[in-house]
Amino acid sequence: MDYEQRQIAVTLIHQALPTLEWTRATAKVKRLSRDFHWFSPVLKQQLEDKQADAVVRPRNEEELRLLVAACVQQQLPLMLRGGGTGNYGQLVPLEGGIMVDMTLFNQVCSFGDGVVRAQAGIRLADIEALSRPAGWELRCMPSTYRLASLGGLYCGGFGGIGSINYGPLAAPGNVLSIKVMTMEAEPRVLTIPAPQALLLHHTYGTNGIILEIELALAPIHNWIERLDMFDDFTTALNYADALARSPGLVKRELALFAAPIPACFTHLRRHYQAGQHAVISIMAQESEPLCDGLLAQYAGQNAVRQSADNARATHSSLMEYCWNHTTLHALKVDPTFTYLQTAFAPASYMQQIVEMAHLFGDEVISHIEFLRDNDGNITCSGLPLIRYSSEIRLNEIMQIFRDHGVKINDPHVLQVEDGKQGIIRPEVVAVKKAFDPDGLLNPGKLRGWEMRDSLLPEEQPRP
Repeated sequence: MDYEQRQIAVTLIHQALPTLEWTRATAKVKRLSRDFHWFSPVLKQQLEDKQADAVVRPRNEEELRLLVAACVQQQLPLMLRGGGTGNYGQLVPLEGGIMVDMTLFNQVCSFGDGVVRAQAGIRLADIEALSRPAGWELRCMPSTYRLASLGGLYCGGFGGIGSINYGPLAAPGNVLSIKVMTMEAEPRVLTIPAPQALLLHHTYGTNGIILEIELALAPIHNWIERLDMFDDFTTALNYADALARSPGLVKRELALFAAPIPACFTHLRRHYQAGQHAVISIMAQESEPLCDGLLAQYAGQNAVRQSADNARATHSSLMEYCWNHTTLHALKVDPTFTYLQTAFAPASYMQQIVEMAHLFGDEVISHIEFLRDNDGNITCSGLPLIRYSSEIRLNEIMQIFRDHGVKINDPHVLQVEDGKQGIIRPEVVAVKKAFDPDGLLNPGKLRGWEMRDSLLPEEQPRP
């Protein structure tokens, strides 16, 4: 469908559904067609001229159902937007169409006994605002929790703060079920339990419209945030690893930042010297005193110590220097930086981290996040800063990591399978065929869809 055909289709839908909340002003539509894909110079160039033809913000499930049915009738693409904090161009339309702003789907549907069910457009911070006074918190959340939506985390995220305890979002037991709407002429609404629900996780909204997500929660602690500094990178790594491998120390976040990354933390750098390496940890109050002994053992110095509750209230939390917030802070100082996403091997991550640091020097600067994997193993993910020179060199760097046994979740590609998933999964494509038979949801982002005839048998059971 070309531009003129899409404009006719949008106008017909607008005329049929005039009471919906529409945005058609070009500048605002373009803004709402963006996320943080500009972290990647590759994606920034590829997506520069891509945008939706209109934005609709449905107020309830019935309005969304009417919009979906109309888009199917007109064969017009449809994309979903939450907080717009993703980094991979997940929501950016490749073929125009209607962007659905889900931010009015922002209610908690049920809460109690360590479980919450909430609508996809709710901000993660709003879930915690409800759950923490009752003694519960999210098991894992990105550093962008104040802006990021639950649906955005589910469709494009991984994990984050809390993953040192509970692993990524996809780890067994974290997601309990989802409610999804199909992209059909007569849309269906289905509740899908885990683990089948995870077939729609991290698929960029290509194979179903997530309406609600049911999550298991964690009991809260009185958290203490710490920033500890070291003169030697390997010593800082050993300190962080000692914290990670101490099962009796209750923690929510643990990250290592090689110099000069701490120099990019402009609101914090008065607390330490240039050239020092940093470890950010968030420890339960009852465990935190034991950090001082470890810190002395590894010749470190404490730079910041604060209550997480106080820091949250004043928007000064150290959580917002971790995960991909680190990249954002660095880009504000030097816009030539970009980043990678690496997954180290649980059995050899210490050796791999040191090898990569020595091999690349100042071209690739280590940012390490400690976590548990889906099997419960302590391991690390890297979000290293890259001094970008060219796409060719970027690909060379990624291949060197792979050659040393470090998995790359490429954040510089558009399609689901080329990034974190790494492979075409027939079962994911089968869900799209069942829930979006015309391929209208976020077209172009699921590479397996173009191969569906060779991947899937002719007859597919309807979920």
